[in-house]
Amino acid sequence: MINLNTILLFAPQQGQQGSGGGLWSFLPLLLIIVVFYLFFIRPQMRKTKEQKKFREGLKKGDKVITIGGLHGKIVEVDETTVQLEVAPQLRMTFEKSAVAMDTSSQLGETKQ
Repeated sequence: MINLNTILLFAPQQGQQGSGGGLWSFLPLLLIIVVFYLFFIRPQMRKTKEQKKFREGLKKGDKVITIGGLHGKIVEVDETTVQLEVAPQLRMTFEKSAVAMDTSSQLGETKQ
């Protein structure tokens, strides 16, 4: 016959678990957050910073490609826009954010 003393003897005590059990249960979640930060968030922030620096450094004479794939030479730079010459006597205005890459250095040409 089981009595109350036997049940209390084998029942887990609340004080025996300790406060470290809660910390260990959050450790996998903390590791996942750290991995996401190191492999996804930080590289994206670095890429955004480099793109901003590139767009601020655009100057007259640079040959660039827009995000739509249009090749042209910068003939005028404003605060938020650039004017590209895409063909002789054909100029188009684009937002600076639409400029994807500089091709002057890739083609082996010297920048002016």
